[in-house]
Amino acid sequence: MSRIGKRPIPIPGKVTVEIDGQRVAVKGPKGELSRVLPEEVLVVEESGTITVTRRDESRAARQRHGLCRTLVANMIDGVSAGFQKRLEIQGVGYRAQVQGRTLILNVGYSKPVEIQPPEGILLAVENNTNVIVSGIDKEVVGNTAARIRAVRPPEVYKGKGIRYAGEFVRRKVGKAGGKGKK
Repeated sequence: MSRIGKRPIPIPGKVTVEIDGQRVAVKGPKGELSRVLPEEVLVVEESGTITVTRRDESRAARQRHGLCRTLVANMIDGVSAGFQKRLEIQGVGYRAQVQGRTLILNVGYSKPVEIQPPEGILLAVENNTNVIVSGIDKEVVGNTAARIRAVRPPEVYKGKGIRYAGEFVRRKVGKAGGKGKK
């Protein structure tokens, strides 16, 4: 049995959950999300908690059990508290700014890179070098942060580029650092 899948999901007081067959809709103070889950799992709401169980012991049902429980838990966390990812920009002259909803990145290319966030995602910039991606859908927040990071991933010699906050970039020794070793 999936250890993650069998854990019940508590429903906070300010969140309402509607289950209609395989469709789960969650409403909370930050917004609302809905998702259609695969047929192999069964979602039941009882006395303030949600449990996700398998319909049978097939391989597909076992694979999706823990995933579906985590998806529903993330939906509940998103509409009650929200999610955010932080990115750091490192490099001389590298900076970011927000104009309207558009994020404008100056990261060493001949022209600034403009990124339009998807619906429901907020972008904020602190100190011209810290970008905050926030929203209620964890998947969309992570994908948007990955798209921003992909504009200029951190390089291994000087460490310049866009990285997640707290991400460790393994540095390589340049040409001068290799001399004298025999």
